[in-house]
Amino acid sequence: MVIVIIGILAVVALPKFTDLSSDAQQAGLTSVATNLQTAASSNYAARKANSANGVTIANCSDVASALQGGALPTNGSMIYSITSAAIAADATVTCTVQDNATSPHTRTFLAQGIP
Repeated sequence: MVIVIIGILAVVALPKFTDLSSDAQQAGLTSVATNLQTAASSNYAARKANSANGVTIANCSDVASALQGGALPTNGSMIYSITSAAIAADATVTCTVQDNATSPHTRTFLAQGIP
């Protein structure tokens, strides 16, 4: 009887645990997108205050250089990429970041152009 109950619990619970890796990948990507948007905003404010501060952002992919460490993070085999889109000075553009999962996930973030 105990073996039957354990078997039923395993059949019901196992699918819920196997899908957690996809949820974790999506949460990681959401965190990266949030950090990119925060870095872009902080960089814009710093460059407006003093043009010697921060980095130039003329393209969505330039935002990665505004992150602490100057590049997109990697997490084991997880690699992130940003779509390339031009950003005019003082303009705000919606950019997209994607992971390299088997079924890739995407998230958007806002970036401000600054010379």
